[in-house]
Amino acid sequence: MKIKKFSEKPSDLKDRIGAKPIVCYPNTNIEEKNLSILHSAREYLVKKEEVIIPPRDAKTFEVKFGEFFRIESVEGPQVGDLNLFNLNNLEEKFYSGKTRALYGTHLSVGDKMFSSFPYLRSLATITWDTLDWYDYDKDGGSVHDVIGTRCDPYTSKLLSNNDYHYCCHSNLTRALVREKNIQLDHAEKIVHDVLNVFMLTGFTNDTKQYFMKASPVRPGDYLEFFAETDLLGALSACPGGDCGSEHSSDAAKCYPLKVSTWTVDPKYLNDIKPSAISNYNRNHGID
Repeated sequence: MKIKKFSEKPSDLKDRIGAKPIVCYPNTNIEEKNLSILHSAREYLVKKEEVIIPPRDAKTFEVKFGEFFRIESVEGPQVGDLNLFNLNNLEEKFYSGKTRALYGTHLSVGDKMFSSFPYLRSLATITWDTLDWYDYDKDGGSVHDVIGTRCDPYTSKLLSNNDYHYCCHSNLTRALVREKNIQLDHAEKIVHDVLNVFMLTGFTNDTKQYFMKASPVRPGDYLEFFAETDLLGALSACPGGDCGSEHSSDAAKCYPLKVSTWTVDPKYLNDIKPSAISNYNRNHGID
């Protein structure tokens, strides 16, 4: 935090500050050009299956290219932590940091979820968001963030000296071990920074620290995605409930979440193809 200052202000201070901000990664070349097609296809969706995520737990689910999936609040205000993997290569996984650099701190309709290096392609596109009316509030807060990591037992131990096993990191790890027969050490290494679905967050105006507020999500609200390749998803119903008071504890009121997958006749997708991995030649300048 830049609140402790020990150095003296330079004599040419006015020449060093006040530069015009430049967007680092202009995203016009990766805009979702198929969104109108996807919105039309939504009218013909047929539910395939659904999974209920118990409070303070996680489950995995599979989505094939060309299918849609929804994360839905079903009983009460609850946030969720979403991991996405390439179903056939778990080393290719959601890259929240690059997604944040491309789209900003919070995601909504039309934004893509990019994968890790060396693949760097869209795993999924957000196609519907019943909370897009929230926008950004006076504190700079909004929903569906890619700035938080995931609540985890290591940070909990660091800050409170407690061993807590139902943080989202542990929940996601446990789901991979339990449902996909992945060894614990490997599962924990591939669990990654998340899309915080429904979570209302931002940075404080003074110290720029990550904050959370009670989520505006209510039963019936959902966030919907289009799978741009075959996906393995893992979703944790956060132990913070609506994250209006605390997380990583058993104190908050928590509710289940629902993940549903939906199919559509390919004729409504107008020959949309799976996303392609990066064609960078990968020699990194090494002869």
